[in-house]
Amino acid sequence: MQLLYNIAAILVAILIIPVFMVRAMREKGFVERIKQSLGFFPPHALDKVANKDCIWVHAASVGEIVATSPLIKEFRREFPKSPILVSVVTTSGYEMANRIIKDADAIIYFPLDLPWLAGHVLKRIRPRVYLPVETELWPNFLKTCREIHVPVMMVNGRISDKSVKQYKHLHGILRDMIGTVKQFAMQSPIDADYIKRLGAPQELVIITGNTKFDQTYTDVSTEEKEEILQAMCLKDNDGIFLAGSSHRGEEQPVLEAFRAVRENHPRARLVIAPRELLRTTEVVHICKKAGFDVATRTELQKAPRPAENPPDIVILDTIGELGKVYSIGDVVYVGGSLVMHGGHNILEPAAHGKAIIVGHHMFNFKDTYALFKNRSACLTVKNGRELAEAVTKLFDDPAHRHRMEEETRAIVQENKGASRKSAVILRNMLEKYERDAANLHLVRSTQKIENVKTYFIDLVHSKEVHGAGLHIVMAVLHVFSLIYAALLNLKLATYSIGLQKRKKLPCFVISLGNVTVGGTGKTPTAQRLASDIRDMGYRVVILNRGYRAKWHGEVGVVSDGRQLHMEASEAGDEAYMLAKHLPNVPVLIGAERAVTGQYAIDHFGAEVAILDDGYQHWQLERDMDILLVDAVNVFGNGYILPRGTLREPISHISRADVCLLTKVDQAAAGSRTYIHDTLKKYNDHAAIVESIHQPRCFLPLYEWCMNIGGDGIDVSAMAGKRVVAVSAIGNPASFEQTLSDIGASIIESQRYPDHHDYTAQEMRDVLEQAEAKGAEAIVITEKDAVKIPLDIVNENWPIPVYVICVEVTFQAGKKAFLAMLQTKLEERFGRAPKPIPIEEDPVQPSEKEGTL
Repeated sequence: MQLLYNIAAILVAILIIPVFMVRAMREKGFVERIKQSLGFFPPHALDKVANKDCIWVHAASVGEIVATSPLIKEFRREFPKSPILVSVVTTSGYEMANRIIKDADAIIYFPLDLPWLAGHVLKRIRPRVYLPVETELWPNFLKTCREIHVPVMMVNGRISDKSVKQYKHLHGILRDMIGTVKQFAMQSPIDADYIKRLGAPQELVIITGNTKFDQTYTDVSTEEKEEILQAMCLKDNDGIFLAGSSHRGEEQPVLEAFRAVRENHPRARLVIAPRELLRTTEVVHICKKAGFDVATRTELQKAPRPAENPPDIVILDTIGELGKVYSIGDVVYVGGSLVMHGGHNILEPAAHGKAIIVGHHMFNFKDTYALFKNRSACLTVKNGRELAEAVTKLFDDPAHRHRMEEETRAIVQENKGASRKSAVILRNMLEKYERDAANLHLVRSTQKIENVKTYFIDLVHSKEVHGAGLHIVMAVLHVFSLIYAALLNLKLATYSIGLQKRKKLPCFVISLGNVTVGGTGKTPTAQRLASDIRDMGYRVVILNRGYRAKWHGEVGVVSDGRQLHMEASEAGDEAYMLAKHLPNVPVLIGAERAVTGQYAIDHFGAEVAILDDGYQHWQLERDMDILLVDAVNVFGNGYILPRGTLREPISHISRADVCLLTKVDQAAAGSRTYIHDTLKKYNDHAAIVESIHQPRCFLPLYEWCMNIGGDGIDVSAMAGKRVVAVSAIGNPASFEQTLSDIGASIIESQRYPDHHDYTAQEMRDVLEQAEAKGAEAIVITEKDAVKIPLDIVNENWPIPVYVICVEVTFQAGKKAFLAMLQTKLEERFGRAPKPIPIEEDPVQPSEKEGTL
């Protein structure tokens, strides 16, 4: 079947050469279109996108470009480092793309789908992903996508009845094309059903809505509207009737309707925008023959008419202006619908809130048409007589027209957000595809690993390895682990014997860290420890290294204990969240803790410095080393980097003065016993303490963002409430389980990719869904709170948004640990600490039988 398709494609290309020659002489820009379609691009046209993991978005013509415009903005926001390439088929689409899409790094003509040609261009560019808009599926192009492993996602997908029938004749080629697409983001349930009929797996089909609802390129200010009216000589009018995208056979009924309108509105004007610009002369002739004074848009640009001599009719003969010109119409007829073409999209005039009329042939846009028709935001006519009646009624009854306009605006507002949804879906699809591809390529040992980071994380967490190829890889990594361990031991020995000098601060220094990669709960533990020491009456500071911080300098003051001096993006999430919860505890960031510590002493009078994630910061002397051990992920997989997740050999726990087990309430059977035995094996002098993480309170979002500290509302107050859980974290299920454990009723869960930056529109969408479902509260995590736009924080929401705040609670060993800490501080400073409540250790439940 592919061979027959290629033969047919070559024959068609040969047969239409004479047509191309004629069009090259008549159409401006057609020669450039053919050159690029054959793979001959202007110098440097692809410099910004070729072999740079670009996002390739393909939109055939003007209509698809309109849908693409808001998509590109969202892709730029979601993938700021990825170049974006836009391709088109038609010259009008190319001109439109260059006018309204400013975020693209390159705009080109799509290659002809000839054997070798399409593949050659695709291999030259090698995009990260290919995104056809609506239904732009080309067999040879998609075949190469499969061969070179470029994932494909259909965006703003739309399938007409006609397309369904045509595609079914492709048989095997259709199966290959559909099988190449990794995700189908469709406009409507009808389109989703059609694509599934063509063979798309149900689990890959998602309904996003129509991205044309999101377009903003047609937005027109009052001043711009006045300029358009002035330039088109239409300021003096009794109303403007506008016929957009008209086809042959539609101008006559439009003129009949216009003549009827003029009986009561003699200064009414008509604007006609022919779908095909080559018909401009024909349409002008039809209008003049009907007895009207006619001017074209280009004529008026060259020789403006005096205000006292306006034309009856203006023919819009320019490319890409119709979207904005719709703004001046009072009544709009959308063409292609009184003839058997199937109509055109009514969303451009709808974006301006216009009263819209269409013919009864709207089968190309069934879903959108039904949406507007069912809410009386669109009138349907069957012939010229009904068109004249509908137009005159809307001109004669402004109140009825305004009701239609209001409903149109409401529909558009309600359906915004498809572009943002598509960007999030693309992010999820790419993460899954690249992760799966990396693992598959490694197992087969035949291709380059596409995503080294994802593969490495999965690999080093493995305790058991299967497969000869993986055994070899793991053996190599194990060798490097031995080298790394030897270098670590050597470096530590140089400090132990004095070859390298440790700096000493004139304050009490506590390091808090772990010997494994990944979170063990350092941040909430540092928060608990700092607040306890503060309450003992000592001036305490936290020194954080500023992981993921945009600020780069020697000393960064995140908080002075009274006021925040950095945003989360500057300070990094960990340091920012520590600062939010610790009034009277300065938080500083910087790579050299000796430098940040001395700054804290000089400027804040620090007596105690806590090194957050400082167990490996050997350059600085410490008075106490606290080692955290995750009771859920016990000592990683037992191997050192890069074979495993250990930062140091387990034997290095011998340096710890205190060993703190975290999340013991989530530990597997036998884990606590195993950890205790291992700690005693390598360290017989350290105090052993256990802790759990539990919700402390719920803080209103505004209070969380604007203030340091705060008690919020008690956890028990959320019991029984209907809540929407929103999160962009690595383990959303754990967050949702916490809410369920405290008795909250989760009626909706909104999950976004980890580290996702929320947009204002996304949060407003969440609010709308929460209101629709009758929610009493929206709950987010602290990690999410730092990603919420400030304008959303300042809004007065009808449903409260709460941030769940988690704290560490010491369990077994608590009394001995705090007593030891108080003693050491008293010995150092010569004054007794203020008494803080130290209850007896909580009774621990007996551990179930089990093995690790």
